[in-house]
Amino acid sequence: MISKWQWVLAQLTRMLWVRASLFALLAVLAALLASAADRVMPEGLPISIGGDSVETILHILASSMLTVTTFSLTVMVSAYAAATTSVTPRAIRLLMQDTTTQNVLATFLGSFLFSLVGIIALSTEIYGERGRIVLFAFTLLVILMIVITMLRWIDHLSSFGRVGDTTDRVEQATLKALVDRIDNPCVGGHPWLDGKLPEGWVPLYADSIGYVQHLDVEEISDCAQEHDLQVYVSSLPGSFVHESRPLAWVDPQADSAQFDTLRAAFTVGKTRSFDQDPRFGLAVLAEIASRALSPSMNDPGTAIDVIGRAVRILSHWPVDAEIHQSKDVSCQRVWVPALQLEELFDDIFPPIARDGASLIEVQLRLQKAFQALAERGGQFRPVAVRHAQVAFRRAEAVMVLDDDVALLRELAGKLQS
Repeated sequence: MISKWQWVLAQLTRMLWVRASLFALLAVLAALLASAADRVMPEGLPISIGGDSVETILHILASSMLTVTTFSLTVMVSAYAAATTSVTPRAIRLLMQDTTTQNVLATFLGSFLFSLVGIIALSTEIYGERGRIVLFAFTLLVILMIVITMLRWIDHLSSFGRVGDTTDRVEQATLKALVDRIDNPCVGGHPWLDGKLPEGWVPLYADSIGYVQHLDVEEISDCAQEHDLQVYVSSLPGSFVHESRPLAWVDPQADSAQFDTLRAAFTVGKTRSFDQDPRFGLAVLAEIASRALSPSMNDPGTAIDVIGRAVRILSHWPVDAEIHQSKDVSCQRVWVPALQLEELFDDIFPPIARDGASLIEVQLRLQKAFQALAERGGQFRPVAVRHAQVAFRRAEAVMVLDDDVALLRELAGKLQS
């Protein structure tokens, strides 16, 4: 679990402008630092660098880096547009957080500013002989960074923004959120399984309408411990909250100041976040498969790939529900509903079964996926059997070839038996 401020800081570090600004600042400092070399370096160095030679190199870097930066920005925007069209707009956020792309753009922009500041400093003659030597050394280092960055950029562009690359990013984000939830089934609180509340408890509402993006249970626990309260969280990350859906139910003895403190532990935004919401990741994977199955795309192979990824993700979920919900409780005064396996199945499989109902290859893969998950036993089997029956009924209603229906009926029958 991470606190709200740690989560906000993590969101900030994922933004392109933060990394680019940091690289640009370092580049400007490096160019200006060379001017101090005359005061700290000894005289009589065995090499001599002319101002014109360094300035020529810097002019070449400045003109080329401006062009390369503009071209890279164009490529990045084109990749976003392609992913929006061929994958899903919900996955673009993961592409925008790509560290390789951010490092490339930051390096190119920093190199341009380094060259520009160096040219200005040379023209004002603030560099002495030793300062030009240091500036030349920095310039060689920048050129080396540019070469390495360009080689990485060329390799990265071969897959960046493609369907497979974007789908893999969504899978990794979903798996990370799911593993975090497995380690903390109720985000550190007591499992609230029956949904019942003590009488007289007061609802806590959000200040705005939107999705819960982050939940700081430790902040809620600290407030409850300090004021001798108990809190039942009713809206997990991913929930859509409004004026009639409470964030939580609070002990009636809480006052307005404590309500404000508890409300601040919930981060509500306009869109869902992958970080604490594994269901969102599964829903995005389902969107990718549904778009691939649309008549305009006609790409059942991507849908089959998503089904395999779904099996891989769900295989991390514990077989025994009681063991999953009996993890250590660190927040003794907070009750949180546990994430259910049925919800995970409902997020990923029904859209694929609906949009691929007429395609035998997709339906076969679905039935085999349900069989693989059912063989894990425990809570998986009844959920997988139910979804296999629903998927078969969808296919039976639209398929025109009796042989395809018979083949699916045979697979579904094996699962039920």
